[in-house]
Amino acid sequence: MRVAIAGAGAVGRSIAGELLENGHEVLLIDKAPTAISVERVPMAEWLLADACEITSLDEAALQRCNVVIAATGDDKVNLVVSLLAKTEYGVPRVVARVNNPKNEWLFNESWGVDVAVSTPRLMSALVEEAVSVGDLVRLMRFSHGDANLVELTLPPESAIAGTQISEVEWPIDTSLVTIIRGTRVLTPTPEETLEPGDELLFVAAQAREEQLEDLLSVRREDAPKG
Repeated sequence: MRVAIAGAGAVGRSIAGELLENGHEVLLIDKAPTAISVERVPMAEWLLADACEITSLDEAALQRCNVVIAATGDDKVNLVVSLLAKTEYGVPRVVARVNNPKNEWLFNESWGVDVAVSTPRLMSALVEEAVSVGDLVRLMRFSHGDANLVELTLPPESAIAGTQISEVEWPIDTSLVTIIRGTRVLTPTPEETLEPGDELLFVAAQAREEQLEDLLSVRREDAPKG
């Protein structure tokens, strides 16, 4: 797989290193000469150019890329790179870094973004995930289909604890993708029984999140009175 990364700072170089270790081709693009540190990621291709300019992206042969990652520290740049990659070069998968959470609403398919990654949101979500039981935690947003990756740790008082997956009436536009039980990662099967303490990961439409949380969390009649 060929991947172009706009932004050769610490984030871009780190992503490049991981992808190269997994056997992918990587091109790093940055307009700042000081960012071109070939010795730090020697197996990558490097291009000194402005990723917001068509001529630069032509030189990068973006049409040959399977994925483009907009990883600069400037949200405006990341949006422009995403839009050009999708509309001008038809890149199948565009991933964009969100630096300011206030701008997250812009990072959607209208700007060519398939997946938006907000580091502040992800870090806060991981904190919530570590301490929350019975509360739905949004881990990542997928632009296409207005879907999110969400997590909930099943509380002992949940109405569906001890129930087989096939017996649960799940909301539409939701999919249980994995169960984390202790140190095990389980693929959901119809016969699998949901247990208290299970970490459940779903891909769910945003409009269904409240309904999903109501289904999974503490039953209303069992909830403590305020």
